[in-house]
Amino acid sequence: MESRLLLLLLTQVVVLAGLTGCGRDRLVAEDTSQPPVIEPDVDRRDIKTAKIDTENFELGITAGELSVEDFGVNTVLGARFAYHMTEGFFIELAGGKSDTQETSFERLSGAAQLLTDSEREYTYYNVSLGYNIFPGEAFFGKNRALNTATYLIGGVGKTKFAGDDRFTVNIGMGMRLMPLDWFAVHADVRDHIFDIDLLGKEKTSHNLELNVGVTFFF
Repeated sequence: MESRLLLLLLTQVVVLAGLTGCGRDRLVAEDTSQPPVIEPDVDRRDIKTAKIDTENFELGITAGELSVEDFGVNTVLGARFAYHMTEGFFIELAGGKSDTQETSFERLSGAAQLLTDSEREYTYYNVSLGYNIFPGEAFFGKNRALNTATYLIGGVGKTKFAGDDRFTVNIGMGMRLMPLDWFAVHADVRDHIFDIDLLGKEKTSHNLELNVGVTFFF
């Protein structure tokens, strides 16, 4: 009698375990067959990263107008070489040359010339530190964006003019526009400041230069 009861009890346990397992498998199957609550439907865009050369050296030429105090506005040609230390700071070596005009005193008085032809040559060299204050982009149409930077610059150097070498301070600002990743167009304005005593009284001379130029990164 006891054996029959024990056999019946074991049979019921096996049946309950089988039913529980089947129920669990059915729940798992039902859970995995259900779709997620939120299905992402995002159109992925093709992003083109800016192709900027990693080269930090820049070399180019400039041309513009130089207003030499008392000696008129004259064409100036020059060259520049820059090293970009960081994304913000760069060092620039620059030089330029111009032939100045006669002073208004010479033209109106008809007196002897104050300077010889060779002394009228205006040549400068300087080393400057620049900082990009407004890096950004310029947009041309819907699909064209060019990298740009507006920068401040200043430094010291030497100006050879009127038969003497003069210590010169230069300050200014400019803008760099990059149509290509290795090619840039510049527009600059500079003030070359030095002391001169050509007309018998020493004074501080301000000589403004406005130029445009092209440079190449390498």
